[in-house]
Amino acid sequence: VQLVESGGGLVQVGGSLRLSCAASGRTFSYYAMGWFRQAPGKEREFVAAISATARTTYYADSVKGRFTISRDNAKNTVYLQMNSLKPEDTAVYYCATSRVWSGSFQSSYEYWGQGTQVTVAS
Repeated sequence: VQLVESGGGLVQVGGSLRLSCAASGRTFSYYAMGWFRQAPGKEREFVAAISATARTTYYADSVKGRFTISRDNAKNTVYLQMNSLKPEDTAVYYCATSRVWSGSFQSSYEYWGQGTQVTVAS
């Protein structure tokens, strides 16, 4: 499985961005997907996850109510809609796949993308 993130960029405080993660392979619809982020000097942290069928989603408290994860299995793509962005959302954002529902457990995610930079300017 190969994952390619896109949609990052520079945005003002309060603005919005939508990240995309395109996956290769025919079995995308079998995988749970997650978004993680890593800010400079900090450890990578969980942002959001979605089950293979999209029936279950899970968010970090820091983004709940502002970010929405979704997926389109026909397009092999998972999205992260980010609204009301804050400077503390500045980070490299990564998508990852898991064969089972893993929620926020990074070690359970098997494949990772290269990341896309999100910068929120105050």
